[in-house]
Order: sequence, then structure tokens, then C-alpha cells
Amino acid sequence: MTDCFQSRAPLLEVDGLSVDYGLKGVLSRAIDGVSFVLRAGQSVALVGESGSGKTTTAMAVAGLLSPNARFSSGEVRYRGNRLPIDNDAGMRPHRWSETSVVFQGAMNALNPVHRIVKQIAEPCIMKLGMSRGEAAARARELLELVGIPSDRGAAYPHELSGGMRQRVMIAMALACRPSIIIGDEPTTALDVITQAQILKLLAELRSQLNLALILITHDLSVVVECCDRVMIMYAGRIVEDGTVAQIFDKPKHPYTRLLIESIPNPASGKRIIRSIPGDPPNLVNRPSGCAFHPRCPSAMAVCTTEIPRLDTVGGERVACHLHRSLALDDKVAAHA
Repeated sequence: MTDCFQSRAPLLEVDGLSVDYGLKGVLSRAIDGVSFVLRAGQSVALVGESGSGKTTTAMAVAGLLSPNARFSSGEVRYRGNRLPIDNDAGMRPHRWSETSVVFQGAMNALNPVHRIVKQIAEPCIMKLGMSRGEAAARARELLELVGIPSDRGAAYPHELSGGMRQRVMIAMALACRPSIIIGDEPTTALDVITQAQILKLLAELRSQLNLALILITHDLSVVVECCDRVMIMYAGRIVEDGTVAQIFDKPKHPYTRLLIESIPNPASGKRIIRSIPGDPPNLVNRPSGCAFHPRCPSAMAVCTTEIPRLDTVGGERVACHLHRSLALDDKVAAHA
């Protein structure tokens, strides 16, 4: 986290958040003690393999979890005030106006039988109390903002390209002037060129509107384009949290290193791609100790029995027994 962000008061605080999913009478811990801070204008990526807890963490913040989810501990605060994330009716005043979501599948998220302008105008009418004329004007303004000619608002979703539909989703997310945008893998279904255009648009809007962004992705190349900070998740826990430079230049957790080694880097001439051995853990029957130890090339005896704490090491957070002594040295130096 850069100094400019550290000096700002927190916009969003997630403190010890744990969520369980129930299926056929069995509970599985999807996220376990997740804590982080987001400040105005900051962009944070949640990165990890499928099932790591990225989407559950972000949807918990928005109070949009499925009915079989249960909040077991922790809380979320917006500008210092606790959000009723476990109460759908209580969260309705906060959605759109404070936090909004850009979903992955725009074609599935948009209503196929309503014109685009009507769909963008709807939250303006419901949340901001605008008249239909005012809301329609706001919708056309938002379309222009995201790079779509306002007259295309008369189109139906199927009449737009995939990239334009994703821009419409971004326009809808901005309708009620929220402070936080959650992007749930917003570029996954797009081709490389369109993906780059959407990432550039998100970066421009974030700068222009001072938006905070939570980006859910499994693609580390996306992170470099539009994020300040990266949180690496594994088995429902944050295992590393640092700036983009810290994570990519000097990753500390073995899982982070393997993730970076698993992607090609044409700029450096890297040709050998290293895969991560094994599979992500079964969350119903987690491994003892560090959940990554069955796949970790650096695992020690302590890793099989003791869950590592998320400690501060060299200005970032890391949960790994390899760095426990370094974390203790940092604490001693801080109190010296």
C-alpha cells in the first residue's frame, strides 16, 4: 500500500470476516477470518484459484451471498459505520449508492426484453428519486461516459457486442454515484483487445471519479493493468497482501511465487511455465495446519500442524512460517 493511500481514512474495513456454506446439512468454511482495508481511490485485486474465496469475500461485502451462506463472524464497516451484510433488506439502501457490482456475464445480468437506456435509468429512479425523464438523461450521460454513443441506449442487449454490453454494466454500476465498484472477473469472457479496452476504461473512470475498486480475478496480467494492491487468497484465507510491485518483484509466499511462475512473460523472454502441483483443498475437509502445505515445495514440519498468522513483513502482509522470524524482527524494530 502506498503512502498516499495509508494517509487516507478507511473507506471500507473488513474485519475478521468468516462465511460458511451449507449443503445437505454439511457446513464448509468458504472464507476464514478475512481482514483488509480499502481507501478512496484505491484499487485492490483479489487473486487466487477457483474456490479460493475471492467471490465470496467480495459478495459478502455487498451483502449478495446465496441463501445457503451464513456469516459466522466478523463485520464490514463503510466510513466507520457497520453494514448489515447479513440482512438483505438492511443492505438495500447501501447497494448502488455506496457499493455496486459489475458482474462477469453481462448478457446474463442484463434483461433481454428491455432497452439499455431503461435498464440504466431504473436504479436512478428507485435509488435517487429521479423522474423518468431525468433518469433517461442520466442513462444517456453514463453511456457517453463509458464510450457508447447515447443513441445506442435504444438497443436491446443482444444488439450489442460483448465489449459494449460490459460497458453498459459499468454504466449501470455508476448510475447512483457509488464510492466502491466490485468487478467480478469483468473481462473473463472478452477477447484480448476488448479486455484491454475495458481495463483502460476502469482505470480512467477510477481516476476521474475517485472510485475505489475491488477486482476479482484469477488472471495476474489483469492486475498489473489497473490495481495498486494485490491480495492473494488460498482456501478462504489471505496468504499475501502487498502492492503490485511487492507481489510481482519479491513475492514472499510460496503460493504467490508459483502463481507468478505459472504465467508466461514475453517481455522477459520467459518460456518455461511452471505448474502448481496438486489440487486446491476440499473446504469440507481442510488439511491441518497451513492449507497449502500438501502442494508447497517449501513445506516444513510446522506447516502440517500450525496455521500461520497473517503478519506484516517488510511492509506487506504474509501468512507463511518461512517468514515468521522476519515478522518478529519487524515488530522488534517498530518498538525500538
